[in-house]
Amino acid sequence: MGVGGSGAAPYSGLQLPPPRRGRAWGGGGSTAAAVGVVVTAAFLVATLVARPAAAQVPTPSDDEVNAIAKDMYCPVCENVPLDVCPTQACAQWRETIRAKLADGWSKTQIQQYFVEQYGARVLASPPASGLNWLVYLLPPAAFGLAAYFLWRTMRRWRVAGRRVEAPGPSSDDPYIARLEEELRRRS
Repeated sequence: MGVGGSGAAPYSGLQLPPPRRGRAWGGGGSTAAAVGVVVTAAFLVATLVARPAAAQVPTPSDDEVNAIAKDMYCPVCENVPLDVCPTQACAQWRETIRAKLADGWSKTQIQQYFVEQYGARVLASPPASGLNWLVYLLPPAAFGLAAYFLWRTMRRWRVAGRRVEAPGPSSDDPYIARLEEELRRRS
């Protein structure tokens, strides 16, 4: 039964266009279209199967990272080298060092990067500029000065030791005279 009881199938007045021939997949279309489809399919297969090789940059090892990190100090902990510090901040710094090494940065460039970010306090050995040069000059100078004073004091002791003479026998002390007499008899 249809709409309105007419007995006709619904949408019976709807007419479909006739199928097109020549350009459909199965129809005898032009050769250029077929070549285009084959080339497109080949390109898709080649793209999926043969992926371009990404340039593989070798990831720097922990030893390479720690070689730089041992000459730097932790930003959070006091007097703890960066290579042995377990804090999250140090782990992030070591990853930054690893990334910079992978990008081809040198040790000096990486250290300079951290000095620019956090100041010279991150370096294990301060740069010899400004008043920092005193760190390099004062310890050897103090050691040399201490060695000089020790040598001079020991020299005085040696000279003073030579001057000390044993007291000679005193004739007015009867005990010393008797002791010397006994020593002469025994020898």
